[in-house]
Amino acid sequence: MAADQSLANAKTSISIPRERYDQLRSEQNLPLALLAGIGAAFIGAAVWATVTVMTEFQIGYMAIAVGFIVGYAVRLGRGIEKIFGIIGGIFALFGCALGNVFSLIGFISKQHHLSILDTVSRLDLTKIPQLLTANFSVMDLVFYGIAVYEGYRFSFRRLTSADAAL
Repeated sequence: MAADQSLANAKTSISIPRERYDQLRSEQNLPLALLAGIGAAFIGAAVWATVTVMTEFQIGYMAIAVGFIVGYAVRLGRGIEKIFGIIGGIFALFGCALGNVFSLIGFISKQHHLSILDTVSRLDLTKIPQLLTANFSVMDLVFYGIAVYEGYRFSFRRLTSADAAL
Protein backbone atom coordinates (compact mmCIF):
# COMPACT_ATOMS: atom_id res chain seq x y z
CA MET A 1 0.00 0.00 0.00
CA ALA A 2 1.33 3.45 -0.96
CA ALA A 3 2.11 5.91 1.79
CA ASP A 4 -0.23 8.85 2.19
CA GLN A 5 1.02 12.33 1.38
CA SER A 6 0.02 15.15 3.69
CA LEU A 7 -0.62 18.60 2.20
CA ALA A 8 -1.25 21.77 4.14
CA ASN A 9 -4.47 23.49 3.13
CA ALA A 10 -5.12 26.89 4.68
CA LYS A 11 -5.77 26.01 8.33
CA THR A 12 -5.98 22.24 8.02
CA SER A 13 -3.88 19.40 6.75
CA ILE A 14 -5.25 16.88 4.28
CA SER A 15 -3.92 13.38 3.94
CA ILE A 16 -3.94 12.19 0.32
CA PRO A 17 -3.18 8.73 -1.08
CA ARG A 18 0.11 8.71 -3.03
CA GLU A 19 -1.67 7.96 -6.34
CA ARG A 20 -3.93 10.99 -5.93
CA TYR A 21 -0.97 13.17 -4.95
CA ASP A 22 0.83 12.10 -8.14
CA GLN A 23 -2.29 12.92 -10.15
CA LEU A 24 -2.52 16.39 -8.57
CA ARG A 25 1.16 16.97 -9.36
CA SER A 26 0.55 16.01 -12.99
CA GLU A 27 -2.21 18.66 -13.20
CA GLN A 28 0.21 21.46 -12.28
CA ASN A 29 1.07 23.98 -14.98
CA LEU A 30 4.28 25.83 -14.16
CA PRO A 31 4.47 27.83 -17.43
CA LEU A 32 0.93 29.14 -16.84
CA ALA A 33 1.83 30.07 -13.25
CA LEU A 34 4.91 31.96 -14.48
CA LEU A 35 3.02 33.86 -17.18
CA ALA A 36 0.09 34.68 -14.92
CA GLY A 37 2.40 35.76 -12.10
CA ILE A 38 4.52 38.09 -14.23
CA GLY A 39 1.40 39.51 -15.88
CA ALA A 40 -0.20 40.16 -12.49
CA ALA A 41 3.02 41.76 -11.22
CA PHE A 42 2.97 44.23 -14.13
CA ILE A 43 -0.74 44.95 -13.74
CA GLY A 44 -0.38 45.39 -9.98
CA ALA A 45 2.62 47.70 -10.49
CA ALA A 46 0.69 49.81 -13.00
CA VAL A 47 -2.29 50.14 -10.65
CA TRP A 48 0.08 50.93 -7.76
CA ALA A 49 1.75 53.71 -9.78
CA THR A 50 -1.55 55.13 -11.00
CA VAL A 51 -2.97 55.35 -7.48
CA THR A 52 0.29 56.74 -6.07
CA VAL A 53 0.70 59.44 -8.72
CA MET A 54 -2.98 60.44 -8.65
CA THR A 55 -3.11 60.72 -4.85
CA GLU A 56 0.49 61.96 -4.55
CA PHE A 57 0.80 59.57 -1.63
CA GLN A 58 2.31 56.10 -1.43
CA ILE A 59 -0.23 53.83 0.19
CA GLY A 60 1.39 50.77 1.77
CA TYR A 61 -1.72 48.71 1.24
CA MET A 62 -0.94 48.71 -2.48
CA ALA A 63 1.90 46.28 -1.73
CA ILE A 64 -0.56 43.99 0.00
CA ALA A 65 -2.87 44.19 -3.03
CA VAL A 66 0.02 43.31 -5.36
CA GLY A 67 0.88 40.24 -3.26
CA PHE A 68 -2.75 39.15 -3.25
CA ILE A 69 -3.21 39.64 -7.01
CA VAL A 70 0.04 37.89 -7.88
CA GLY A 71 -0.71 34.96 -5.56
CA TYR A 72 -4.11 34.38 -7.08
CA ALA A 73 -2.70 34.67 -10.60
CA VAL A 74 0.00 32.08 -9.88
CA ARG A 75 -2.71 29.82 -8.47
CA LEU A 76 -4.04 29.47 -12.03
CA GLY A 77 -1.15 27.02 -12.47
CA ARG A 78 -2.92 24.68 -10.03
CA GLY A 79 0.31 24.14 -8.12
CA ILE A 80 0.68 22.10 -4.96
CA GLU A 81 4.47 22.16 -4.74
CA LYS A 82 6.64 24.74 -3.00
CA ILE A 83 7.97 26.18 -6.27
CA PHE A 84 4.57 27.79 -6.92
CA GLY A 85 4.74 29.66 -3.62
CA ILE A 86 8.29 30.77 -4.31
CA ILE A 87 7.24 32.09 -7.72
CA GLY A 88 4.36 33.95 -6.10
CA GLY A 89 6.61 35.51 -3.48
CA ILE A 90 9.27 36.57 -5.98
CA PHE A 91 6.77 38.06 -8.42
CA ALA A 92 4.98 39.88 -5.58
CA LEU A 93 8.27 41.50 -4.56
CA PHE A 94 9.04 42.30 -8.20
CA GLY A 95 5.58 43.86 -8.62
CA CYS A 96 6.11 46.06 -5.55
CA ALA A 97 9.52 47.27 -6.71
CA LEU A 98 8.19 47.84 -10.22
CA GLY A 99 5.26 49.79 -8.76
CA ASN A 100 7.74 52.12 -7.11
CA VAL A 101 9.70 52.49 -10.36
CA PHE A 102 6.52 53.21 -12.32
CA SER A 103 5.52 55.75 -9.64
CA LEU A 104 8.85 57.54 -9.96
CA ILE A 105 8.41 57.71 -13.73
CA GLY A 106 4.89 59.05 -13.23
CA PHE A 107 6.05 61.76 -10.80
CA ILE A 108 8.94 62.81 -13.04
CA SER A 109 6.59 62.90 -16.01
CA LYS A 110 4.06 64.99 -14.10
CA GLN A 111 6.68 67.38 -12.71
CA HIS A 112 8.27 68.05 -16.11
CA HIS A 113 5.00 68.00 -18.07
CA LEU A 114 6.17 65.12 -20.27
CA SER A 115 4.40 62.07 -21.54
CA ILE A 116 5.28 58.76 -19.92
CA LEU A 117 7.03 57.63 -23.13
CA ASP A 118 9.10 60.83 -23.28
CA THR A 119 10.07 60.40 -19.64
CA VAL A 120 11.11 56.77 -20.14
CA SER A 121 13.11 57.61 -23.26
CA ARG A 122 15.03 60.34 -21.38
CA LEU A 123 15.47 58.42 -18.14
CA ASP A 124 18.96 57.41 -17.04
CA LEU A 125 18.30 53.84 -15.85
CA THR A 126 21.43 53.86 -13.69
CA LYS A 127 19.77 56.50 -11.44
CA ILE A 128 16.72 54.35 -10.58
CA PRO A 129 18.30 52.48 -7.62
CA GLN A 130 19.48 55.79 -6.15
CA LEU A 131 16.02 57.34 -6.55
CA LEU A 132 14.33 54.30 -5.00
CA THR A 133 16.61 54.19 -1.97
CA ALA A 134 16.23 57.93 -1.35
CA ASN A 135 12.52 57.43 -0.58
CA PHE A 136 12.73 54.00 1.07
CA SER A 137 11.60 53.52 4.68
CA VAL A 138 11.29 50.72 7.21
CA MET A 139 7.54 50.63 6.61
CA ASP A 140 8.27 49.74 2.98
CA LEU A 141 10.03 46.62 4.25
CA VAL A 142 7.01 45.71 6.36
CA PHE A 143 4.58 46.05 3.47
CA TYR A 144 6.94 44.31 1.02
CA GLY A 145 7.25 41.46 3.52
CA ILE A 146 3.48 41.13 3.75
CA ALA A 147 3.25 41.19 -0.06
CA VAL A 148 5.84 38.41 -0.38
CA TYR A 149 4.02 36.35 2.25
CA GLU A 150 0.68 36.79 0.45
CA GLY A 151 2.26 36.06 -2.93
CA TYR A 152 3.61 32.82 -1.47
CA ARG A 153 0.52 31.83 0.50
CA PHE A 154 -2.12 32.45 -2.16
CA SER A 155 -0.13 30.76 -4.95
CA PHE A 156 -1.09 27.22 -4.01
CA ARG A 157 -4.07 25.31 -5.29
CA ARG A 158 -6.63 25.04 -2.51
CA LEU A 159 -7.50 21.43 -1.76
CA THR A 160 -10.57 20.07 -0.05
CA SER A 161 -11.38 16.66 1.37
CA ALA A 162 -13.13 15.89 -1.92
CA ASP A 163 -9.85 16.55 -3.77
CA ALA A 164 -8.22 13.84 -1.68
CA ALA A 165 -10.59 11.18 -3.00
CA LEU A 166 -9.47 9.06 -5.94
